[in-house]
Amino acid sequence: MKSSDSNPPQLFSPINQALNNLQTHFSGFLHHLSHLPLLNNKPSHSSLQDSANQALHAGFSRLSSCSLSSNGNQVWARIGATQLDLPRQQGAAMSTDVIEERLGEIPVYALSNPNGEFVLVSGKRTGKSLGLLCFKEEDAAALLEEMKTINPSMRQRGSKVVSLDLKKIIRMKVNGVAFRFIPDSTQIKNALQERQKAGYPDDGFPGVPVFQSRSLVLQSHNKRYRPVFFRKEDLQKSLARASRQQNKLNPAFRQGDIQVAVFEEIIKGMKEGTSTWNDVVFVPPGFDVTMNPTPEDSSEN
Repeated sequence: MKSSDSNPPQLFSPINQALNNLQTHFSGFLHHLSHLPLLNNKPSHSSLQDSANQALHAGFSRLSSCSLSSNGNQVWARIGATQLDLPRQQGAAMSTDVIEERLGEIPVYALSNPNGEFVLVSGKRTGKSLGLLCFKEEDAAALLEEMKTINPSMRQRGSKVVSLDLKKIIRMKVNGVAFRFIPDSTQIKNALQERQKAGYPDDGFPGVPVFQSRSLVLQSHNKRYRPVFFRKEDLQKSLARASRQQNKLNPAFRQGDIQVAVFEEIIKGMKEGTSTWNDVVFVPPGFDVTMNPTPEDSSEN
C-alpha cells in the first residue's frame, strides 16, 4: 500500500472538526457505559469522561517504526505463587525480527481510496501528511463519515475503511507522512480508571493504552513472557481463566494487579534498547490467553 499523491485535504481544520464531532460521539458512548467503582479519589463520572475525551484528542501518538509477525509457537500460561517481577535486561536493542514475533497479528483500520492508497490529511504549517489509524473499526467508519461530510469529493471517489496488519503500517517509511493512532475510547477510560486506582493524577493519557498483570505470565520453550493486552477485558478474562484452572483466587480482584502502559513507548524502548519491556508479547484485541498445564503444574496435582 502506498501513500496518496492525489490532493489530500489540505488543512488540519477539517480533521479537527471531524475529531471534535467524534469526541461528541464518544462522550455519549461513554455516558452509557457501566460505572465501575474507583478506589482512589472517587472522581465524578463527568470528570472521567472529560479526561477520556481529552486523552482521545491528544492521544494521536507517534508511531514508532518497527515490524511484527506471528511465529505461531504455542504458549503456556500460569499464575505464579506470588506476583512475579520477571528479570528484565536493559540496554540491548531488540532486532526487528524479535519485535515482529512479539507483536503478532494486530489489526488497525485506515481510510483508503479505490486505488488502495491512504487518505491523508495535510498540515497547513508543516506541509507534512498525516495518516490516521484506528484500533476500532467503528471509530474509523465514524471518522470517514465525518470527513465525507466535510469533503464531499471523498464520497464521490469511493473512499472506504480498510483493515490493515499493524506490522505493515509500522514497516512503512513514506517520505513526508506521519502516522497517528486513534485509541479505543473505552480502553482510554479503562486506563484512566486504573491509573486513578494507583494514585496517579487525572491528567489524561498520552497514547494507546495496553494492560498487563504481574500475576499472569506465559511460558514457551522454557522462557517466560508477560502478555500485554490492548483491552482490559481480555486481560481480566485471561486472569479468570487461569485462576479457575489452578483453583486460585482470581488476582484481578487484588488492588494494583493490573498495570497500564503506553504502547508506543514500549515499542520505542524495544527498538532503542532502553526498554524494560523486552519480555512482553502482545495479545491482539478480542483474544485472551488459553492456559495449558505445564509439567510443573502436573507435578503439583
